[in-house]
Amino acid sequence: MLETEIPPSEVMVLYDELHTLLDRIADVDTTSATPTDIVDAAKSHERAVRRMSAIGHRRVLEVINRDAHAKSGHRSVTTFLTEALRITDPRKRLQQMHEVAPSYTLQGELLPPRCPNTADALSEGAIGSAHAQAIIDALRRIPQSVPADDRDAAEATLADYARTLSPRQITELGARILAYLDPDGTLTDDRDRARQRRLRVGRQDAQGMSKLNGVLDPTTRAMLDVVLAAWAAPGMNNPQDETSPRGIKDDIDPKVLKEAADRDDRSDDQRNHDAFKALLTAALDGGILGGSHRGLPPHLIVTISESELRERAGIGQTATGGFLPISDVIELAARAQQHLAVFADHTAEILYLGEAKRLANRSQRLAILARDGAGCSCPGCTKPMTLSEIHHAERDWADGGYTDVNAMAAACPQHNRAVGPKPGQWTTSMVTDGPDTGRAAWTLNTDGSIPPAPPRVNRNFQLAEILGRHLRNEATAPPVDIPAGPRAPRSQQERRRVPKLIASGWAVQMLTRADLGLAG
Repeated sequence: MLETEIPPSEVMVLYDELHTLLDRIADVDTTSATPTDIVDAAKSHERAVRRMSAIGHRRVLEVINRDAHAKSGHRSVTTFLTEALRITDPRKRLQQMHEVAPSYTLQGELLPPRCPNTADALSEGAIGSAHAQAIIDALRRIPQSVPADDRDAAEATLADYARTLSPRQITELGARILAYLDPDGTLTDDRDRARQRRLRVGRQDAQGMSKLNGVLDPTTRAMLDVVLAAWAAPGMNNPQDETSPRGIKDDIDPKVLKEAADRDDRSDDQRNHDAFKALLTAALDGGILGGSHRGLPPHLIVTISESELRERAGIGQTATGGFLPISDVIELAARAQQHLAVFADHTAEILYLGEAKRLANRSQRLAILARDGAGCSCPGCTKPMTLSEIHHAERDWADGGYTDVNAMAAACPQHNRAVGPKPGQWTTSMVTDGPDTGRAAWTLNTDGSIPPAPPRVNRNFQLAEILGRHLRNEATAPPVDIPAGPRAPRSQQERRRVPKLIASGWAVQMLTRADLGLAG
């Protein structure tokens, strides 16, 4: 009697078809494909790889649930992953699987993924396995004492960002999440920070070099950022350049500084070292420890809403991209000059700005800082405001553009120089409608053979705003189409309105919806 052949299950039939299709894709001739098709094919391929990683989690979970690994001769799941699937890091694979794949209870009840937003993005192919791991690692650093709803909001926020950022950038954002979840310091208080602070100088090695190792408290870090931004600027305090300007960049002829920067081939770390050395030299020579007229006064620029400051709850964001607990902000505010701005409700469009002194240029920079966040406005860039320039986003100054706050944005030197009409360069404009009104939109230029890229807004510095929406269960998805383009020319009277407010010495505060008496 002949043994009856068992037909393959549907899942194996589908995988056989998949491998047949992959053979066709591998052998396809792309000679006749247009540049647009080639770009779209690369994107589609990456999306397929990401989707397969999500499906792969389900396959492994099925093996575990049905004890199939033991039936195939493997003593444990880890052994199965290592030997049968040849996975390099089975521990991380299992960790990620348990977070982004649905699971079953002992009673057979289907449970949703622990990280539902990350799971959805991975299943869609919008993010990859590395993105998911970066999110999971960030969430694991959140203390257990944080409410579950807040942790869920953090997961949703990071999953949103992962759709447009790299895994490395997600790791950086994850490190900042806890500061927003614990604004009043209940998880990490001043005593805990004081206990952790340290700075140790290691022994000199055979070459006479020494390693620095330390942990800085938030205020010290913020002040160090300010010092390095001034003393470690490209071209400044370069020991390899005899004509390099010394001291701080604000006292140097811009032309001389630009020429020195063009000659400067040091890395960021090397410039930081040389700035630290120059600062110590100035201190020992009496330049700082002597009269304050020759020193570098710590000038911290902190943005925080009036409601947060009044209620003693929240965190302040510095111009260098760092953050300060509310207790430190209050202490600094007691002796600092305040620079604040008024915005249109639920947008980033500046209505008024002001400060105690009549310094229009500084006022514009501070207003742009408050509107755009603590850095460059180019999508994906993380350069802080202290390393950025002011860019005429609507129309270049040489083409008749106005130096108006609502027509300018922050841009680091690299991206400021990358603006232009050629393919590979950026075109900028101000968003004129929707929640991003008043912010700069950047569009990557193509050569015409490929459809134009959509305008994009940098959301790296909107972490607090987006996390806050998730905490309030508000819609957070950014608009797909960002309406951007030159706005109608403003009258001369309108262009003079803001400078008049500055000249009158207004002390203006940032308003929230609560301050305006609005619901929500």
